[in-house]
Amino acid sequence: MRVFIQIPCLNEEQTLPLVLEKMPKTIPGADEVELLIIDDGCSDRTVEVARSLGVKHFVHHAKPMGLARAFRDGVDYALKHGADIVVNTDGDNQYPSETIGDLVQPIIRHEADIVVGDRQTATIKEFSWFKRRMQAFGSWVVNLAAGTHIPDAASGFRAYSKNSLLKLNIVTEFSYCMETIIQAGNKRIAITSYAIKTNPKTRESRLFSNIFEHMAKSGGAIIRSFLMFKANVIFKWAAIVFGILGLIPFVRYLMFFFSGHSAGHLQSMLAGVALIMLSAFCVALQIISEVLRIQRKLVEDELERTKELMYCRESQRMWAQQDEWGGYSGVSTGLTDYVTQLGAKKIDDVESEPQRNEPQDEPQSKPMKEGKDSE
Repeated sequence: MRVFIQIPCLNEEQTLPLVLEKMPKTIPGADEVELLIIDDGCSDRTVEVARSLGVKHFVHHAKPMGLARAFRDGVDYALKHGADIVVNTDGDNQYPSETIGDLVQPIIRHEADIVVGDRQTATIKEFSWFKRRMQAFGSWVVNLAAGTHIPDAASGFRAYSKNSLLKLNIVTEFSYCMETIIQAGNKRIAITSYAIKTNPKTRESRLFSNIFEHMAKSGGAIIRSFLMFKANVIFKWAAIVFGILGLIPFVRYLMFFFSGHSAGHLQSMLAGVALIMLSAFCVALQIISEVLRIQRKLVEDELERTKELMYCRESQRMWAQQDEWGGYSGVSTGLTDYVTQLGAKKIDDVESEPQRNEPQDEPQSKPMKEGKDSE
């Protein structure tokens, strides 16, 4: 089993040595541990510092692409190079690197496919009272949308199994944290949490300038992820509400009409008809959203099969010939030993197998005796 620990970085030359200082070299239950730096347009010496500290795997962005894109590209690189588990941590030393071995154990024991590090935000001294309340409220909203029980939905300290990464599809441009939990909950991916204690704060967040910007962007990501899976639920309840509200004035008008006192109550009929028409419109939208939901599920199933082929052992031999910039300059990113051995073993096995499909020479028939010919 191979574990890739990826670290998205944007000018982290000062804090990266602290992150790597306590990074585990071995993990119980894992055969190999590899480090991956996602250079998200760094303008300082982050890459040089990482190389000097022994990091061999890099993904480069020419300019900052954001945390979600950095996460997605890092996962793509890790799976192409044989990752069975991908751990994501930050380059600002917020998360305790020494706990990564414990973080991945539920996946190694096949108890979960995603493990989220619970920062226990209520105990973080750097967080204001308002921020603690908003963190708790945001996690509650995410769990409500996903049907999960993750106490710290915004935590970026996570471990993913290869199986879960094949099923997840990152579409947001802000942060993958909320989206992956909502997708995992709706796709029935086993997810759990592991309590950690964060390190002292080293710098301000670069994802947002203030808590209100973070709330707005996170709220948008949550709404988009929820609509991707359960838009039909919204239209269903809207149809029910508008239908009931429309029936009330409409029935009231009918009562006056049959009693012979309908004069002056035409507004009730108009309001009822308008609301009932809105209800019918919501029913039509619900049908369309249900069809789109089924279509999305079929497309995602096909995409998962494509990923399985893209990240299989045979494909990994090809990806490993790329350089760290994604080209084929002749300086490969380092083909893993076990993939090389696996490929060589397969070739030897094929060559040693008897060629069953080759046509065999037919045995020559024995010449008939002359005596029998004359007969």
